[in-house]
Amino acid sequence: MKSISEDTASTVKLDWLIIGGGIHGVHIAARLLGEADIDPQQIRIVDPGERLLERWHTSTATTGMSHLRSPSVHHLGLNASSLQRFAGKRKKRKSGLFAPPYDRPALGLFNAHCDRIIERFELSNLHIRARASACAVECDGVRVALSTGPEILAQQVVLAMGAGEQPEWPERSPRDDPRVQHVFDRGFHGWPTAKEAVVVFGGGISASQVALRLVEEGHQVHLVSRHELREHQFDSDPGWLGPKLMAGFSREPDVGRRRAMISEARHRGSVPPDVQRAVRRAIAAGQLLWHEGEVESVEAGHEMLTMRLSTGSVLEVQRVLLATGFGSQRPGGALVDQLADSASLPCAGCGYPIVDTALRWHPRVYVSGPLAELELGPASRNIAGARRAAERLVQAVRSTRDSGAAASL
Repeated sequence: MKSISEDTASTVKLDWLIIGGGIHGVHIAARLLGEADIDPQQIRIVDPGERLLERWHTSTATTGMSHLRSPSVHHLGLNASSLQRFAGKRKKRKSGLFAPPYDRPALGLFNAHCDRIIERFELSNLHIRARASACAVECDGVRVALSTGPEILAQQVVLAMGAGEQPEWPERSPRDDPRVQHVFDRGFHGWPTAKEAVVVFGGGISASQVALRLVEEGHQVHLVSRHELREHQFDSDPGWLGPKLMAGFSREPDVGRRRAMISEARHRGSVPPDVQRAVRRAIAAGQLLWHEGEVESVEAGHEMLTMRLSTGSVLEVQRVLLATGFGSQRPGGALVDQLADSASLPCAGCGYPIVDTALRWHPRVYVSGPLAELELGPASRNIAGARRAAERLVQAVRSTRDSGAAASL
């Protein structure tokens, strides 16, 4: 594990450092600037992408997503109605900007709105294109080493990394054959450029969208899932966004029980009704061949890949695209391990942070996304979770500021 050196002249000092330039990091930065009056000169976002939201853009483009699963009130702007106002008169001129139910925005509209938020708060100017390689709590701040140098000493750090760097690889899928790739791997380049026979392995919304995109492009497509096609409008019950379900979760003191509640609440491997209908239409038309079963083996031949299923079916294809989502292990890897070790930060049995209601893992360390789910519940990872995390952070900043002002009187 890389160690962090002592303070040097090359150390950059900041009030706030956000590690992660995805949905959560961008929204939290906007809220800190727009609602907590943080000085733009004193906040930065560290992310290895060439631009903010890079993984979001590449992943949604790969799957062929047309509309978000989330309703229009879940976006990166400050006000809940921001996306609807941004659509403005275009709603009357152009159909398809929002899809029923819940006015789910078209991906293009959502991305344009994200660009507007980034432009409004000049977040691109705050983006450090680097990877945080080491992190430790010290007496006078949190020291973060970057892959590009120099080091940063921040008074407050927000861990806003998601699960994007831990795609779930099925056990029997070979990792050394370029014809077998996970669609969410960084630098994914496995999309067929000519007509091919392709297996898409996965049972959730991403697998369905990838399969439908391949069908539309004229490929011979097999969709292989371990279970039947499960239909749910959202990836967890909307009641988890309010007191209906969160009240009981928040009252539960046992973090192991909270973990069980999260696992039970999530609709993993599910698809919303509109995608489900499209998949069933493609199956009925013979454009998509669906197989329910476990993958027993994938054998690499000179020209073809042979996939054997637990049902006895044998599929011979030219490409296998894995769309099996992300692993459940705690994000952040060695970076978060080192941070936790540096200050003996509390973790649950599952390895995830135990934080307070302000999402503080330490007086100088806040968390968002998956790292906050033992406090925010099943919706912590999605866009709604980003908004809830930002609200907690802004409230904490204001409370600290008000307390400081009162103490000085």
